[in-house]
Amino acid sequence: MANEIQLISDGDGLAVIGNATDVERFLVSEGLSSKDLGLQRLKSFVGTGAVVAQAGSEIAANSTRWVQLTRDSAQIVKKYGLRESSKTGLSTGVVKGHKGQIRGFVEFVKGPRSLLTNPAVLANAARLMSQVAMQQTMDEITDYLATIDAKVDDVLRAQKDAVLARMIGVGFVIEEAMTIREKRRGVDEVTWSKVQTAPTTIAETQAYALRQLDALAEKMESKTKIGDLATTAKEAESTVREWLAVLARCFQLQDAVAVLELDRVLDATPEELNGHRLGLKAARQDRLEHISRSTERLVARMNAAAGTANAKVLLHPSQSPAVVQSSNHVATGVHDFHGRLGIESGRQSSETRRWVDAAAEARDKALETGAKGVDAARSLGNETLDRASSVKGKLSNGIAERARRRRGDE
Repeated sequence: MANEIQLISDGDGLAVIGNATDVERFLVSEGLSSKDLGLQRLKSFVGTGAVVAQAGSEIAANSTRWVQLTRDSAQIVKKYGLRESSKTGLSTGVVKGHKGQIRGFVEFVKGPRSLLTNPAVLANAARLMSQVAMQQTMDEITDYLATIDAKVDDVLRAQKDAVLARMIGVGFVIEEAMTIREKRRGVDEVTWSKVQTAPTTIAETQAYALRQLDALAEKMESKTKIGDLATTAKEAESTVREWLAVLARCFQLQDAVAVLELDRVLDATPEELNGHRLGLKAARQDRLEHISRSTERLVARMNAAAGTANAKVLLHPSQSPAVVQSSNHVATGVHDFHGRLGIESGRQSSETRRWVDAAAEARDKALETGAKGVDAARSLGNETLDRASSVKGKLSNGIAERARRRRGDE
């Protein structure tokens, strides 16, 4: 199958399979970065028979790369018109080249030599794609926790709740299972028995952390005085970061369990692999949406507090900008957290109203403010505006670079 590139997309990633030279040429021509998918490991899983043996030989001869689907790279799926299967949820197709050049048209191959017509290969390729995607998220979260210098274990130990205490032990067990999996290239019954109860503890810890964020949002909503808002908003800066770190660790461990689970299903009931993969994918999306609702609710409350502070800028020249600054800090933290988990988010941090405009409005309403107070307010306001502009730039750049669950327009 010279000069042919076989493509498989699961909505989150794109597998590019073919001769190493052709694959590299295709990736370069489309401007795509990739990592090794490790499809060669499927040779022992595809079964027996003449057709399957041919597929196994083709796997061994091919290069397999995985491309994360972003808003830009997702256009490749549309560009080449990949055909989606309602049964597997996968989109597949073949890009043919001419004289060493990959050209943009698709031919759907039905012959026995195509990997795309082998159910066992497709199911296992989809498993590997899901595992690679989840492991990338796990790496993103590791970097995130290092960046914010979050000592998750310290946060958990500080709580009296027994569920949170068990979370530390669960993390050790899962990490051990992942190490064993890497060494033996699979998950046996003994290894799986160690981690199969872990999801309960992780889910309880996640629920606890979400309740803490919800409680903080309600507390912000109940405050009407600028002094109380400033105090609560300042407390939120460190508190929110801690609970976001706990949520990130929960999500990381849940992905690790899913990686182990897919290998275990492959070994125990391979005929159920694809259905189980789709179930895990749906459950993962539900978790993301639950987390998103809770964190966005908190950001909305912080934004409302910033709005209240803006309305009272001249009456409270020191406390009002403090509320806005804390609100921006929390919003930035939440958006960074969203980006690491792959949650799409469009809200940017709130900007303070220009203090000169606020002073003009206040003057028009005959508010008595001394010249010194106005100058102080303007100085504080400009400083906060500079911070807000910096926050905006960081948010837009961070989301573009790090968001992991990005899809093309529906």
